[in-house]
Amino acid sequence: MGVSPDGFEIVEAADPVQAAKRAVELCSSGHGEVLLKGSVSTAALLHAVLDEHSLLRTGRLLSDVVLFVDDRDSTSRLVLCSDGGVNIAPNLKQKVQIVRNAVWVAHRLGIEWPKVALLSGVERVTPDMASTIDAVALAKMASYGDVITGCTVDGPFALDNAISPEAARIKGIESPVAGAADILIVPSLENGNILGQALMYYAGKTLAHVIVGARAPVLICSRADPVEAKLSSIALGALCGEQRDAATT
Repeated sequence: MGVSPDGFEIVEAADPVQAAKRAVELCSSGHGEVLLKGSVSTAALLHAVLDEHSLLRTGRLLSDVVLFVDDRDSTSRLVLCSDGGVNIAPNLKQKVQIVRNAVWVAHRLGIEWPKVALLSGVERVTPDMASTIDAVALAKMASYGDVITGCTVDGPFALDNAISPEAARIKGIESPVAGAADILIVPSLENGNILGQALMYYAGKTLAHVIVGARAPVLICSRADPVEAKLSSIALGALCGEQRDAATT
């Protein structure tokens, strides 16, 4: 890009694994507020973050939060989605932390009381679909106001009735979350990854990603991401990095 490296501090490392480890050490010692993946693999970077000696560990679950702008019907609002980047098949306990992480990011973005939709393939409890049972359990836990706080949680929802008031009306779904979700919680990493790719390639959305749960935000931008998406992720990471002390509570 024609930018001189003279204004940047470059720390040498023997290989990508050592580079990731050294980056984590620098970030945890106050030499940066955000950990950004370059050409190293995501697995190598997260392994360094989660190493037993890493000072970035908090005991919280790490989860990926995606942010995009929903501009349907001539309106513009921020929508978050999780987790399509870290946890492959989260159990109920892990989903609690995924919701809490996403709500934390929403609060950083100024969404004071986000509406959280727990997604599945259907909007009714179905014994053969574990995601619907988990959704009911999560919604019940949130209603107690202690395990999950600062938001309204409901589900299960199919995607249409989580984001479309008309679809919710037609299907007779009455919920403060129906058709108005600020946060979409997917059942598995596969669901979240496919949804994110569909938003980017079919809908032309610019996606910002941030992994939260560590003492500093972790950014795992794909090498295939456009410049705008990478810049948006860095901006989101910087915003969350300003709140790194609050992220450990």
